[in-house]
Amino acid sequence: MSLYKNRYRIESARLNNWDYSSKGYYFITICTKNRKHFFGNIKNGEMKLSKIGKIVLQYWQEIPNHFPFVKLDEFIFMPDHMHAIIIIGDHAMKIPTLGIIINQYKRKCTIVSRKIDPTFGWLPRFHDHIIRNNGAFNRIRDYIQNNPINWK
Repeated sequence: MSLYKNRYRIESARLNNWDYSSKGYYFITICTKNRKHFFGNIKNGEMKLSKIGKIVLQYWQEIPNHFPFVKLDEFIFMPDHMHAIIIIGDHAMKIPTLGIIINQYKRKCTIVSRKIDPTFGWLPRFHDHIIRNNGAFNRIRDYIQNNPINWK
């Protein structure tokens, strides 16, 4: 932690000197506030989405409608978090960063989900990992696909 204007703040989890609006493959994890099971439950190794789970899924699938340079690859919603591979493709203009895309997604989900459960919320941050090669891409895809089976 460091001080900024005499207040402690948590350092950024993002990679220094990386342009998060640049073309690339990103593995992200977004968690719910207090790890509450808003999205549903795992039964027999399969995720069963709740009403809020269906909302966050719908808005996730709509991201490319709002950001045409974005493609969604493998993803999974778990009871209290989601994993996804998001691909930022070629573009010729100044585009939003990965953080802006995720924050707009979280904002829209929050507005709609709080109509169902006013306690709905996300953790303020999200985890990201820049996927740098095919081996890592395939391992992450397998991890996402097998996540419900490995849920305890």
